[in-house]
Amino acid sequence: MKAIKYTKYGTPEVLQIVEINKPTPKPNEILIKINASTVTKVDSIFREGKEFFARMATGITKPKESISILGTEFSGIVEEIGSDVKLFKKGDFVFGAGHNGQGTHAEYITMPEDGPIIIKPNSIDDNSAAAIPSGALTALPFLRDNGKIQKGNKVLIIGASGSVGTYAVQFAKYFGAEVTGLCSSSNTEMVKSLGADYVIDYTKEDFTKSSSKYDIIFDTVGKSSFKVCKDSLTENGIYLSTFVSFRILTNMLFTSKFGKKKAIIAFTGLRSVNDKLKDLLFIKDMLEKGTLKVIIDKVYPYTKIAEAHNYVDQGHKKGNVVITF
Repeated sequence: MKAIKYTKYGTPEVLQIVEINKPTPKPNEILIKINASTVTKVDSIFREGKEFFARMATGITKPKESISILGTEFSGIVEEIGSDVKLFKKGDFVFGAGHNGQGTHAEYITMPEDGPIIIKPNSIDDNSAAAIPSGALTALPFLRDNGKIQKGNKVLIIGASGSVGTYAVQFAKYFGAEVTGLCSSSNTEMVKSLGADYVIDYTKEDFTKSSSKYDIIFDTVGKSSFKVCKDSLTENGIYLSTFVSFRILTNMLFTSKFGKKKAIIAFTGLRSVNDKLKDLLFIKDMLEKGTLKVIIDKVYPYTKIAEAHNYVDQGHKKGNVVITF
């Protein structure tokens, strides 16, 4: 089978399409023919190898062989099931998140039947399904569990047009918050269509110079900091960041002991499978009710994986970039 691997850090050209053995499912596993996956900012960061904390996960000098296939989410069809599998059958269309570091940029993967995977709703296609787990399973727990979002909260989403940001806007509205999205002028209408009450064009306006105060500021793209945002928080406001750095870790430690305003980072990918499954089912319900939209910017065949990475590297994608197999 075909898979996309990287054996050294660098530009998108380090990605190689290679032939590897097709996996065989264990008794409790299912074999999935992947139809679609995505290229996320995390994939880009891991491939570049410039971030210290990223290399701590992927390998100090070069990518570890065990995680040399990127990709964190997928959609596909169950092609084979293990002898003990009860939850799925051949021909089921499914979607989910990668499990135990297993990359999804490959034609096939095996997953335990109780892994972070569920039946795809009929209301969405494979490309949309593949673009859900990473962004949605980040935005939802950040706002609900870490931000303790409440009805009537004022929430600012930094990077509201990205993968995590587009879901964050919608989840914040679901929980009854007043939502302000921060994005460029080319994305303002799209962010409004997702339910944002207000949209700030960061190329024309600095939100930190405004008198507006927010109960939650959610930086989904790592472009700001607690220090910059602190004065824009309410008395008990919370600053959330998805990007790990020494700065946010220090801020989190300090604010956990001193002051009412808090800085928080969470490692949502490390949550239990049960937690992810519960959230996937919650997300599926929203999809079936038509209360959650999936934004796809571009779709590439897997043979153009370098082109897809180059586009993501530019930092201006709207929602998600999908690759198909």
